Amino acid sequence: MKMFSNIPNWGRYRFPRHSKSRPAQAFAELCGLGLSLLLATSALTGFFCSAARAQTGPANPVIVQPGAPGKPSRQLPPSATAELPSRSQADVEFMQDMIMHHAQAVEMTALILSHTQNKNLRSLGARINSSQSDEIKFMRRWLAARGEPITMAMPEMLGMDMAHHPTALMPGMLTPEQMEALRKAQDTAFDHLFLTGMIQHHNGALTMVKDLFDTAGAGQDAELFDFATDADNTQRAEIRVMQIMLEREIPEEKQ
Repeated sequence: MKMFSNIPNWGRYRFPRHSKSRPAQAFAELCGLGLSLLLATSALTGFFCSAARAQTGPANPVIVQPGAPGKPSRQLPPSATAELPSRSQADVEFMQDMIMHHAQAVEMTALILSHTQNKNLRSLGARINSSQSDEIKFMRRWLAARGEPITMAMPEMLGMDMAHHPTALMPGMLTPEQMEALRKAQDTAFDHLFLTGMIQHHNGALTMVKDLFDTAGAGQDAELFDFATDADNTQRAEIRVMQIMLEREIPEEKQ
């Protein structure tokens, strides 16, 4: 490369071991050699930096907006800025209603320990109780973070007798008569009423999720979308489990 053409021949700087002649000239030539090496190194560094910059791509990155399912993506102009979708009132109402909906499921599972010894049903009830209690807490936080009212506080809701509040029923929720029958049942009769009632309850939650996503402009919030989708998948899986338990006529398994 031409950038090394100014470097003197290293062979010129072989000094006799005992020679003391021309020390000033030798020092000057050595200084010249060092300067040439410095210039060559700087040129080489600049070459590699330019090459690296050339590989980094354009200064303005390409912005791509993903399309809806089945739709193509599209490229946005560099001036485009991200905007959070506006919150739909349907989102708020969905969360408020689902809190109450989950609360009845928690109330139903609370009856299991005193009404049946079926360990399979106890295990299922514990999972439903834990997951839906955690989801109630999430929905309360979601509403509070957005300055939206919560229909009821968690402690009061879990302690409330849902059977005496028929006007609060959402899709799939048990009627006062169904809840009363569940409280009075024991053992296999309770197991059957619980499973049929919880399948009804879960199907109601699936209806609420579908209604949310069928509403124009609703379900665009990322946290709400993930929550609703996960709840839909979880409850579909639990419905299948409960249907299998019913088909097997709930064998009496004692702890």
